[in-house]
Amino acid sequence: MQFGIFTVGDVTVDPTTGREPTEHERIKAMVAIALKAEEVGLDVFATGEHHNPPFVPSSPTTMLGYIAARTERLLLSTATTLITTNDPVKIAEDYAMLQHLSDGRVDLMMGRGNTGPVYPWFGKDIRAGIPLAIENYDLLHRLWREDVVDWKGKYRTPLQSFTSTPRPLDGVPPFVWHGSIRSPEIAEQAAYYGDGFFANHIFWPKEHTQRMIALYRQRYAHYGHGSADQAIVGLGGQVFMRRNSQDAVREFRPYFDNAPVYGHGPSLEEFTRETPLTVGSPQQVIDRTLGFREYVGDYQRQLFLMDHAGLPLKTVLEQLDLLGEEVVPVLRKEFAALRPAHVPAAPTHASLVVAAGGATDSTVHAVDDVTGKAPEGATR
Repeated sequence: MQFGIFTVGDVTVDPTTGREPTEHERIKAMVAIALKAEEVGLDVFATGEHHNPPFVPSSPTTMLGYIAARTERLLLSTATTLITTNDPVKIAEDYAMLQHLSDGRVDLMMGRGNTGPVYPWFGKDIRAGIPLAIENYDLLHRLWREDVVDWKGKYRTPLQSFTSTPRPLDGVPPFVWHGSIRSPEIAEQAAYYGDGFFANHIFWPKEHTQRMIALYRQRYAHYGHGSADQAIVGLGGQVFMRRNSQDAVREFRPYFDNAPVYGHGPSLEEFTRETPLTVGSPQQVIDRTLGFREYVGDYQRQLFLMDHAGLPLKTVLEQLDLLGEEVVPVLRKEFAALRPAHVPAAPTHASLVVAAGGATDSTVHAVDDVTGKAPEGATR
């Protein structure tokens, strides 16, 4: 099972000091958090994609490429790649390039985005969010798997004899997760392609997450990719820890009370009772996280949100120390002991290459204009 962190890259005032970090400080902090994640033994760092204040990660591949050059083992991902407002051709090119630069340490999570004004900035209409997600991903899926693509759709200009470059590393595209909070159509899409489904699992009660994942598992089996319990599932989560639970609650309360995403509503106690937010000791985080399996089944990836609501970098790095030293080692052992042998591990580039029959030449060679044949001995 993979454990890691994801960030939404918000620029939020620290309610205990009244200070708001600059965009430069926040971007540098995200890099420092990623490097810390590798240092403490986590598996994944994922960044969101936003094109509006108060968020800074408008160019995930730029950030992940920089982090790839400074890490050796960390798997780099997105917490959202906007499949609706990005051109699927550019996604295909950018993430294949990142795949090569990182030696395969990359996957990505498709999402629609729920910020209405962003859509027209990119010439789109949020009312077409689901159809855009379906059509754009269909094209992206083909671009990574077909050397030459002829395509026509509703929301983009047609393609004729188009080849996306570079081709995926070893002829194997990055693994794709489809992320959603509330859209069953996205769970269906993930199941149709046999891709992963990532439930945000932050703001909603566990019953909602349980229903969404049950739907995905059922449809995954329906499309013949394996049994329902072999479907590839990821969960989000939020935690704040101190060794003493009372200290955690006392320290986190002002951040919770003033956070744009959930402040000024239910109390901290109500929110932690009704959603997966866990504020307490490392053992409480372990117990709560192990409990997720009871209602979603065995799953492959757990990502935690830890750098939000104005928390200063120093505090976030302390959280990562606790996560890496006291929480994740126990979770790894316990989840591994519980998982049946037929339930797959989280996909990696290496495992996908093996499943595809071994590495292939990912270069597309020029063909003769008349015969349409590649040079002798070349692999297309």
